[in-house]
Amino acid sequence: MSISERDIMGGLAKGLAVIESFDAERPRQSISQVAAASGLDRATTRRCLLTLAHLGYADYDGKFFTLTPRVLRLGAASLAAMPLPQLVQPSIDRLSERIGESSSVSILDRGEIVYVARAAQKKVMSIALMPGSRLPAYCTSMGRVLLAALPEAEAAAILGPGPLPARTGRTLTDPALVLAELAKVRAQGYAVIDQEVELGLRSIAVPLHDIHGRTVAALNIGLSARQETGEALAPLYLATLQQVQAEIRALLR
Repeated sequence: MSISERDIMGGLAKGLAVIESFDAERPRQSISQVAAASGLDRATTRRCLLTLAHLGYADYDGKFFTLTPRVLRLGAASLAAMPLPQLVQPSIDRLSERIGESSSVSILDRGEIVYVARAAQKKVMSIALMPGSRLPAYCTSMGRVLLAALPEAEAAAILGPGPLPARTGRTLTDPALVLAELAKVRAQGYAVIDQEVELGLRSIAVPLHDIHGRTVAALNIGLSARQETGEALAPLYLATLQQVQAEIRALLR
């Protein structure tokens, strides 16, 4: 359904843009920093931030703003309304216990993946991952699986003209090279990432399909790069992931 421009509440859209400017790399920001990140003018940004502080969604020390745990209510309400996390959590709990490694399920939100379920065995990233956490799609195994499920033109539009930010020295930053990887992922049915999102992290992911064959999410295993090589991930873990993939597909009716 198309929505008329006159039905859009601009103030709400601006407030959400301000909230979304905060992330793991920018948890504490000044008005000017939020304005730059959100693309809003300084006066509008200031009013949005002060409103968030007044309502308890942000703390303000006179110079810097940080989001408070109250903002988690927004994401928690969304996750609670989604059946996917409840459906997949038992399966990934069993998977992680079986292999002794962390596993996760995520969905695609434009150019990012959003974690909806996680079973942590070992901490393999410098940031703590949990439901609601976000990472770039182009350099993560789950992101590449989800982008590969899109028509190539749509995936290319999400990637943009580039260059993409280099999170490590191994990150593919040329959209053309990422699209070539997506073609490979599409053909083989899985994606492997070797230290592209963070040094020391390797992961392998497969798509999760509903009973109609549509890709609705992605499932991965993440492990330390001190363990198996990137080339060893598929021989070691792909069959196990595919078993869980089939198990979850039967649940996604």
